[in-house]
Amino acid sequence: MTCIAAPRALSAATKRALRILFIAKHVHWEGGLHPSDGTHATYHREMRSVLEQIGVDLQLADSYEALFGVPDVDFVFPLLNRGGFLNSEMLLPLLCERSGIPYLGASPIPRGLSDDKHLSKRVAAARGVATAPWAIFRRGAPIDLSRCPAARKWVVKPNASSASWGISAAYDHADIAASVGRIHQEGHDAIVETFIPGHDIEVCVVTVDGEPYILPIQIVEQHDPQYLRTYLEKRNLVDDQAYAIRPLTDDRIRHEAERQSIEMMKEFRPFDYGRFEFRLDHQTGALSFMEVNLNCNLWSKKTIAIAAGQIGWSHAELIETILAESLSRHGLLNRALDRVAA
Repeated sequence: MTCIAAPRALSAATKRALRILFIAKHVHWEGGLHPSDGTHATYHREMRSVLEQIGVDLQLADSYEALFGVPDVDFVFPLLNRGGFLNSEMLLPLLCERSGIPYLGASPIPRGLSDDKHLSKRVAAARGVATAPWAIFRRGAPIDLSRCPAARKWVVKPNASSASWGISAAYDHADIAASVGRIHQEGHDAIVETFIPGHDIEVCVVTVDGEPYILPIQIVEQHDPQYLRTYLEKRNLVDDQAYAIRPLTDDRIRHEAERQSIEMMKEFRPFDYGRFEFRLDHQTGALSFMEVNLNCNLWSKKTIAIAAGQIGWSHAELIETILAESLSRHGLLNRALDRVAA
């Protein structure tokens, strides 16, 4: 990144001409923390408010059923992930494709590729990007623990989890078997990988003028590098937070994170916005790819908004830029101008 990009703004005519459907599980939420989803509900309600503030012609929905027919809209802003069933993240893009309605974010196959941690790590390995050794245990297939990489400590988690849902540490094969069995019983595939003591490096990417733009890179610094962050922490459902998010200032690590992210994103473009995550070994300084989230959390308190703020963008400017770029990619800005002219 050689210069600071300017945010994009939609014209008043475009806002009047285009009908946008915002679909989010908690779009009508009016409370504080959700009992199980925590700040995810706060996030969805905030996103609704931001889109209303931007001033687009907005329609609201909180379920997949909104796309079972063909709604009278020009564009869908989908945030209904974690739908309660395996691979639910792919359903809204698939329904949009079925109805021929343009939508924000990656198309279904790259979206599914990014959500499958095993396949994402396969991409990393194929592109020469380092990643921690791992083994995949698909539900219904034999559990052969001899395939687990050698380690003193492992991380076991659902292969398509978000926000560290279902994650646990394992210290021997009995621990691994118990954790994999639990994840299978809950209806998910499991992935087992070597635990790397250290910190997470988060590389957030948006589109500017049709090209990926890397926002300032953040380090999620653990108070204890041996600690494993949990779902409850990421959803703010516990009081104590064992980490801090701050800008990454080490040039060597920053350049390497940029290089590896650029290599990975070649497999996923176009995706409008996303976050590439790496693990920094606190002893060796080595960087290893962890996962990619093509529809990362856009809440004002999360990494992508923090990074955008560091180049002077407000949260609303971040959202409007992402939206404007996607509308442009789908040719909808020209359609809006044609409607106004007519």
